[in-house]
Amino acid sequence: MTAEQKVDIILRAAEEVKAEEISQVDLRGKTILADYFLVMNGRSNIQVRAIVDKILEFMEQAGEREVRLEGYVRGEWVLLDYGDVVVHVMQPEVREFYALEEFWRNAPLLDSRG
Repeated sequence: MTAEQKVDIILRAAEEVKAEEISQVDLRGKTILADYFLVMNGRSNIQVRAIVDKILEFMEQAGEREVRLEGYVRGEWVLLDYGDVVVHVMQPEVREFYALEEFWRNAPLLDSRG
């Protein structure tokens, strides 16, 4: 499955559970970490986990399993690593503090949904 197909599935899952402020950071040619970072908000640890659960469900249905899952128990910042696509689901105050999009400011932000 291509990175772009993964992004599409992840975005559909996130939208279904009302993820907010979704950003797609295009990292192709900028780093070997991933081709895309998807960054999104959940208003509470419950919503963050619900977003992650829906992404896991949609990706598993598509035959993809995460390489790594971190932060689920606390639900403040959950990282889902699908190899060429890394997803960050964060509570707004955590996202503001870490400012991932600012760190990758030289990478293009793609059209976001949500």
